[in-house]
Amino acid sequence: MSLPKPLCPYLSVRGGAAALAFYEQAFAAEVAERYDIEGKVGHAAVCINGGVLLLADEFPEHEAILGNVAPPTLGDRTTFTISLQVDDADFWFDRAVAAGCEAIRPVTDEFFGRHGKLRDPFGHVWGVVQLKEQASV
Repeated sequence: MSLPKPLCPYLSVRGGAAALAFYEQAFAAEVAERYDIEGKVGHAAVCINGGVLLLADEFPEHEAILGNVAPPTLGDRTTFTISLQVDDADFWFDRAVAAGCEAIRPVTDEFFGRHGKLRDPFGHVWGVVQLKEQASV
């Protein structure tokens, strides 16, 4: 049996170049690849805390073949949350807020660890999660 391939969220954003710059500041993202089309980001891959996030500018004129649009096109709603597991939820949360994320729910202690919710300026919701260490059996 081979190991499974990673699952990578693919965001549709309005203002792809600005989103890439924002994610660099808010989440210490590193742009691994970027391809521009028609003056927009046609595809980009960024590395965040060991994970990969893909994104592109929305192309609403091609929604029928792409299948998605950015949150502003949906009335600033989104259908999912990105869960970012980190070693220090308070640090990551505070840095993201300082960069311009809206705090939806501050970091609090939960049964599984520390957790807070953010909305980035492009309409996507992020959960910043610091899991508790598992007890030895």
